[in-house]
Amino acid sequence: MQVDEKTVRRIARLARIKVTDAEAKALEGELSGILDWVKQLDEVDTRNVEPMTRVTPMTLKQRADVVTDGGIADDIVANAPAREDHFFVVPKVVE
Repeated sequence: MQVDEKTVRRIARLARIKVTDAEAKALEGELSGILDWVKQLDEVDTRNVEPMTRVTPMTLKQRADVVTDGGIADDIVANAPAREDHFFVVPKVVE
């Protein structure tokens, strides 16, 4: 797929990137090359390939889904400049 300068400038505008004329010409070739490479991936037959999340099989360690305060709430807020119960007190920033 060939990308023209107009498309490069549109992509740059959408990405909020300032592109000079020289950079736009260089990016035409680079983006066209990237899109050609992605097009090659369409030629690969993946019908019998199962989706995977990693190369080696692995199961994640799981812990009990229990809500706790960690048992150290007093230690956490001990050095806070202002606190109330087990919460940090901060100035109001939204009116």
